[in-house]
Amino acid sequence: MDRVPGYAWLMVLAAVVVVTVASAVPFASAPEGVAQVVGAVRTRIAPQPIDLNPHTLGGAGALVVTGLLLLLFVYRRRLYILFWVSGWVILAASMLIAGRAYTSELASYLAYGVSQFLGILSALTLVLSADAYPSKPRVGRTYAYVLVPLFLWFALAPLPLGPAAVFAPGHVLMGGAAATAGAAFLVLLRQTRMLGAAVVGVSLVLIAGSHVWTALRVPAPDAAGATSALLFRLVTYLIAALGMQLMTFEDMTLELRRTNRRLEIAQGKLRRMVITDPLTGCRNRRFFDEIIGRELQRHHRHEIPLSLLFVDIDRFKAVNDILGHEVGDQVLRQVATFLLSNIREADYVFRWGGDEFLVLISCAEDEARRRAAALQRAFAESPETRSLPAGVGLSIGCAEVDPGTSDVMALVKAADERMYENKRALR
Repeated sequence: MDRVPGYAWLMVLAAVVVVTVASAVPFASAPEGVAQVVGAVRTRIAPQPIDLNPHTLGGAGALVVTGLLLLLFVYRRRLYILFWVSGWVILAASMLIAGRAYTSELASYLAYGVSQFLGILSALTLVLSADAYPSKPRVGRTYAYVLVPLFLWFALAPLPLGPAAVFAPGHVLMGGAAATAGAAFLVLLRQTRMLGAAVVGVSLVLIAGSHVWTALRVPAPDAAGATSALLFRLVTYLIAALGMQLMTFEDMTLELRRTNRRLEIAQGKLRRMVITDPLTGCRNRRFFDEIIGRELQRHHRHEIPLSLLFVDIDRFKAVNDILGHEVGDQVLRQVATFLLSNIREADYVFRWGGDEFLVLISCAEDEARRRAAALQRAFAESPETRSLPAGVGLSIGCAEVDPGTSDVMALVKAADERMYENKRALR
C-alpha cells in the first residue's frame, strides 16, 4: 500500500477548519430568538453559583492536609507527625461542626461552644507536636484536670448565655495556645536550623495574632470581620501545612547526615583498629606497607633525607620466660610509650613484630645514629624505665634510604643487621 502524501493531510486539515468556521457563521449573526436559545444552553452548561460556608471549606481543607500527613506518617513513623495528624483532625472537626446548619437554636449554640473548645484542643496538640520532636512529651493527669472543666464551660455556657459567652474567651485561648506552639517551633528552629520549623512557627504566630484581633475587634461570631479573619487563618494554616511537609523532609535529611557522621566515625575507629597495634598503640606493619611508597615519593620529590631505625628490646625473651608474658607486655607498652614521646610527630613508630620496633625518621644516616644513641641514653636514664626488670635496654640499628630506592625491605634488613651489631657492642 502506497504511503499517503503529506499534502493530503494538510488538505484534510484545511477542510475541517473551513467547515468549522462556516458552521459558526450563522450564530455570529443570529436573530434574537436564536440568541435566546444559545443563552439558555449556556445557562444550562455553566455551573451554578454555590454559597459555601467558610467553616465547611476550612474543614474540608483540614481533612485533605490530614490525609497528606497520614501518608508522611506511614512513610516516616515519628511521634511529632502523629500529633500533627491529631491536631488537624481536631481542627477539621471544629470547622465542620461550626459550618453545619442546625434546626434548633440551642443545638447551634452547643455546637459552636464545642467547636471553640476543639479549636483550643487543636492548638494545644500542636504545642505537644513541637515538644515531641526531640523526645516523647510528658502528658499527665494535670491536662485532664484543666481540659474537662474547660470543655464543660464551652459546651454548656452557650446554652443559657448565648455564643458570646465563649466567643472572645475561645479566641483568646486559641490565640494563646497557637502563640505557644509557634514559639516552640521557633525554639526548635534555633536548635535544628530547619526552615520548615520557621515556616510553621511564624504561621502559628500569625494565627495567634488573628485570634487575638478577632477577640478584641469582632463583636460576635456572625459579624462581618469574623469571616475575613477566618479566611486569613485558613490561608495561614495551609502555609503551616506546607512548613510541616518541609520540616519532615528536612528531618529526614538531618537524620541521614547524623547517620553518615556516625558511619564516618565508625569507619575511622575501624581504620585505626586496622592500622594500630592494640597492645602498644604504635602503627603496625599493615600501615607501613600502605604509606611507605607515598613517603618515599614525598622525600624524593622534596629532597628530604629519610632513615630507618630498627629497635630491639634487650633481654626481652628472658623477661617473658622468667617473669611471664604479663610483665613482658608491660615492658612492650613502656618502650612504645617512650618511643612515641621521644620521636617527632612527623615521624612514624611501627611495631614490627615481637619485641622489635621500626622508626621512620626524616634525617640522614649520621643524624639518625646520633638520635639512636640519644634514645638509648634517654631510655636508660628515664625514671619510668627504672621499674623495668634489670638489663632491659634498647639496641638500635640505622640505615639511610638512598634517592631512587624502591625496595625498602632491603634497607630494613640492613638496619636489622646493624641493630645486632649494636647489641653485641653493648654486651
